[in-house]
Amino acid sequence: MKTLDDQGGKISISSFRIEDYDRLISLWQDAGLPYKPKGRDRRDCIERELKTSAAIFLVAEREGKLIGSIFGTHDGRKGWINRLAVAPAQRTQGLGARLVREVEERLHDLGIEIIACLIENWNTVSMEAFQRMGYKRHGDIVYLSKRKNPDV
Repeated sequence: MKTLDDQGGKISISSFRIEDYDRLISLWQDAGLPYKPKGRDRRDCIERELKTSAAIFLVAEREGKLIGSIFGTHDGRKGWINRLAVAPAQRTQGLGARLVREVEERLHDLGIEIIACLIENWNTVSMEAFQRMGYKRHGDIVYLSKRKNPDV
């Protein structure tokens, strides 16, 4: 666990525990993050992913309240940043960037040199935030997916 001081008090960043699942979902809902409760965001799906060595799932708390989260994964050669969420009242204070840096550091420690994120085209706030953190937009890449069902 890391502890940071900021203007609102101490913030701790630690590994996500499945016991915090309900608080995580509340954070995602407050943050307006799309949520697939019948698919990939089900408790058992996240719990299974937590058990892999490819998962870096972190949460940020202040005074016992969950105020941020980020999921990072990797395939052994490329890292991915997924599901960054910051409570609306905590935005524009650098917490999202701090969570991203923490996942980047952990991925770099694993030898991962390329880190990417996928952002839906309507989410301009996230696009701008990641571009400020040095991420480059690649308009020449087309994302394709094959889903077992629309809930995953």
